[in-house]
Amino acid sequence: MDRIDYGQDIKPLSDFRANVSSYVQQVTENKRPMVITQHGKGVAILCDVSEFEAMQLRLELLDEIYKAEAQIDEGRGISHDDARKMVLKGILP
Repeated sequence: MDRIDYGQDIKPLSDFRANVSSYVQQVTENKRPMVITQHGKGVAILCDVSEFEAMQLRLELLDEIYKAEAQIDEGRGISHDDARKMVLKGILP
C-alpha cells in the first residue's frame, strides 16, 4: 500500500459525502488510502480492498513472528539442526 499523500488524500466528511464515487475511484486507481475527517480530526480510512487484504496478510505474518520470538525467549524453540532433521525425516524415504 502506498503512503498517504497529505495534500490529496485527506478529505472532510462533507466533501466525501458529495463525491463518494470519485473518491472510491481515486483510491482504487492510486492504491493509496484516504483519510476522512470530521471536525478536523481523522475518523475513518477508505482503502482499496486488495490493498487492505495484503495489509491484513502482512499483519498476520508479523503477529506469527512475534509469537515465535516470544516462544524462543521462553526456551520453547528448537535448534536449526534439529528442525532440519525433522523436516528431512518427513520428506526423505
